[in-house]
Amino acid sequence: MPSTRLNLNADLGEGYGPWHMGDDAAMLGIVASANIACGGHAGDPYVMRHTVRLAQERGVSIGAHPSYPDLLGFGRRAMTLTPAELESQIAVQVGALAGIAALEATRVTHVKPHGALNNLACVDRNVADTICRAIRGIDRDLILLAPAASQLVAAGRAAGLAVVEEIFADRAYLPDGQLVPRSRPDAMIHGPAACLAHVLAMLDAGALIAADGTRIATPIGSICVHGDNPDAVDVARHLHEQLRGRGFQMATLPEIAARA
Repeated sequence: MPSTRLNLNADLGEGYGPWHMGDDAAMLGIVASANIACGGHAGDPYVMRHTVRLAQERGVSIGAHPSYPDLLGFGRRAMTLTPAELESQIAVQVGALAGIAALEATRVTHVKPHGALNNLACVDRNVADTICRAIRGIDRDLILLAPAASQLVAAGRAAGLAVVEEIFADRAYLPDGQLVPRSRPDAMIHGPAACLAHVLAMLDAGALIAADGTRIATPIGSICVHGDNPDAVDVARHLHEQLRGRGFQMATLPEIAARA
């Protein structure tokens, strides 16, 4: 069984202009850390500031959620960027959220890549190294929130970043530890009970558990619930209540990283 201290996080601030996605206010009353879109796949200055303000009011730690510059595709389409281009995208997006956070007298404490960029960084060490090099160049004290058992975790550690490994409550895994592609009907895990069972199995095993039963041993510091799913709030609330009932203490990412 892992440490009794766990982080629950969600990808939030993913609206744009008059378009809203998910119930950020409700999620921020449940999770301990928020990964806030910062203009690449979603988010604008006003959405970012509103989300930062809500997070700060609720004691939720704030993270940047940079992506490929792909508003139309919600950052879920792979793009071919040079290392310099990717570094610049990370810097612009993290810097934008850092500036917004400063206006609210708070700060960004972690970075979690989004969508296709995150997926590629899990298997492509060169991309992972580029992301980590950019994060370290911006602020070496930023925490990297990365999918467990991935190349991004290894790159973050090699770059000297504090790394927290996350598992996904609402996504199924392939035998190699990657996420089942969203194009497949079995990619998502639906409903609070099924998500809790999925999480508890991995916590008990100290491993990722693929759809075929394959296990990949890994530390687990954080659990992600995707804020854009219709049942996200119900899933997050059920996880929070049930994990606390089993003796887990919910903590922010800086608190988790400090104990790593």
